[in-house]
Amino acid sequence: MDADACPVKEEITGISNVYGVKVVFIASNAHRKNNPDAGEWVYVDSSKEAADLYIMNHTKKGDVIVTQDIGLASVVLPKGVYAISPRGKEFREETISTALDFRYLSAKERRNGKYGKGPKPFTSEDRDRFVSVFNKILSNFAGNQ
Repeated sequence: MDADACPVKEEITGISNVYGVKVVFIASNAHRKNNPDAGEWVYVDSSKEAADLYIMNHTKKGDVIVTQDIGLASVVLPKGVYAISPRGKEFREETISTALDFRYLSAKERRNGKYGKGPKPFTSEDRDRFVSVFNKILSNFAGNQ
């Protein structure tokens, strides 16, 4: 779990506890907590991609990651890893290339000085959608054990 700036940490730990799933939060040293939330915490360099690299190198088939990073999701999906955003969007192999194309076009526009409005505020509907999708994924695991 990419913990830097994740708005659904409490939901992740609560739902994971219900299903008996281990939670590992990955955060940069710049976001180190004196009293971390529940779950195991792994701290990595504060360099730009350190958390992503850690996640890429330590995930395995059947793991679930929560990330806003489309690039990270695109790398772990072929490994058989489930990837969802904190807003409850499930990343899928069959649609990830389209998401990467949009990300590329947006970055190209920003390089040309054209900036959009930025991300929409995180809403209670986003939180509810995340809870629903995360519950569904973990309940599927529980049903397969």
